Formats: sequence, C-alpha cells, structure tokens
Amino acid sequence: MFNFDAERFLRMQNGALSLKDEFDQAVDAVMEKGLKNVFFVGTGGAAILMFPAEFILKNHSTLPIFTEISSELMLMDHQHLDEHSLVILPSLSGTTKETVEAAAFCKEKGAVTLSLVGHANTPLANLTDYTFVNFAEDDTSCESFYIQSYLLAFRLMYKRNEFPQYHQFVGEMKRLPSALLKVKEATEQRAAVFAEKHKDTSYHILSGTGIDWAQTYYYGMCILEEMQWIKTRPVHASDFFHGTLELVEEDTSIILLKGEDVSRPLTERVQRFAEHYTKELTVFDTKDYELEGISEELRCLISPIVLATLLERVSCHLEAQRNHPLTTRRYYKKVPF
Repeated sequence: MFNFDAERFLRMQNGALSLKDEFDQAVDAVMEKGLKNVFFVGTGGAAILMFPAEFILKNHSTLPIFTEISSELMLMDHQHLDEHSLVILPSLSGTTKETVEAAAFCKEKGAVTLSLVGHANTPLANLTDYTFVNFAEDDTSCESFYIQSYLLAFRLMYKRNEFPQYHQFVGEMKRLPSALLKVKEATEQRAAVFAEKHKDTSYHILSGTGIDWAQTYYYGMCILEEMQWIKTRPVHASDFFHGTLELVEEDTSIILLKGEDVSRPLTERVQRFAEHYTKELTVFDTKDYELEGISEELRCLISPIVLATLLERVSCHLEAQRNHPLTTRRYYKKVPF
C-alpha cells in the first residue's frame, strides 16, 4: 500500500486494545463508589470521535450520557455534572487547552476524570484521576480513540448487567486490527482512483447517519477541511432533505458513508435521490468488507472504525495527488486564536 506502514498501524491499534484490563479496573472502581452519569468532554475531532460510544450507550443502557464541547461546558451550569459523574476526556496531544481547562473544571465539581491521550507527562495526562496513554498519530488516531471508547462503554454496560455480549465482543475486538488492515488493502485501488478523479474538486457533500454520523462529520471537518483545505458540507442523512438537497447538481460530489446499524435506511434514501440527480456520487459501504472473525452483531457497532480506516487510504492518496501534505496548516497552531 502507498505510503503505509502496516506494522506501525497494528502496533498502535493493538496498543489501544492492550489497555482493556486497566480500563476495567478504573470503571469497576468508579462503579463501586456510585456512578450517576457519564460525560464525554473534548474539543474538535477528539470530541467527535466519542459520538459512537455515546450512541452505543444510549441504545444499550439506561445510564445517562452527555457529550459536551470542552469550552462550552465551562460556560454552562450543567445540572447533571457533579461528584457522581465520570468525565472521559480525549486529547491525542494531551495539551489541548480547552480540554485541559475542562478537566480542571470537572474536578472542581467533584467529578471523576479519565483522560485518553497519546503522550504521557502532558498537562491533561498529569491532571486527571485516571490516565490512559496509547501513542498514535493523526493517521491512526481515529481507530485508536474509537477502540478505547468502545472498551469503556462495553465495560460500563457490563457492570450494569445491560450487555450480555460483553465477553464475546471483547474477544472479537482483538481480531479487529488485522481485519482493518485487510479493509485498507481492499480499498487501496479505489482510493487511488477517487483521489485522481477528485484532486481538483473544490466542494463535497458528505452524508451519514446513526453510529456513522461521527465519522461523516469528522472526515469533512478534520480531514478534508483542516488537512486539505477543501470546502465540505457534512450533513446527517435525515437532514439531507431539509435544505442540502437543493445544492445538488449533476456535477456535485456527494460522499455517502453507509454502515450497518438500524439507521441504514436513512442513507439508502439519500443514495436513491443522489443516483438520480448527480453523476458524482461515491458510496463507501462497510457491508462490502468481510471482517473475518467479527459477528454480525458487532459489525453494526464498529462500522465507524471501518469507515475511518478505509478513508485513511483516500486521504493518503489525496495528499499525494494534490501535493498538499496532511500536516500543512495556515492557522492551526500557527497563529493565536
């Protein structure tokens, strides 16, 4: 595969999985003290990557779950944040200013804080009650964060006797990194063709739904916009028909991300419409991939991880075709804001 180190990828994703026992100990300790609710609190892409875990918990547990933007949370008088809350704070760098400040804010409220970082001895890592470190980089962080948040969500539900598939799913998750590697291999040629075709496309509409909405939103905002300076419109499939459809012309690029959860009919509706009104529809469907060793039940939950891993191949080829490194920025960490 082009510009890809398979051993590095497997090392980082297996590193996320290796945190399971430590996650279990932390969750069990928090549960023993009495847990009333869980907050996912973060900034930018790291916060978005927590959406699927929130989705899983909302659909399989009665435990109240809140996902908040770090900077906004500190301006709110959130009535559910207190000493019985578990606050999960992701930041790959461990230095994200707003998330570090939010961690301190939540501790002042008496909440238990748990950070997911890529680097030890960073401001966030040194501040939280529980700190979990798995080194990753931009091209591998999606899968790493997803895996970690899933392990936490699964354990929370298991301890509440709400998730009988726990041991099965955790066992299957161990097979995921190698399955993801095959997804990348299977996507390689298609990604190269897409990048060649769309290297000069200035605008994309992206649509997804359900547990996959996070990856739809993330890919538009954090990759195509931030890392490639391409204008995008991520729109939830159910909202596509309440405004965005009027932007569609025969040369409008639409990228549709299809997963396998109960909301799949919503993406199929967008696909039916787009096939009639644009010649530039691209569909990435997780059903197209085998995922050896992964049950149908788990496939419905891990589709954002599959989409993230196949879209990395698209990003890699776009970077080359556009001669625009994914690390290039005009403003981010360049100027004060």
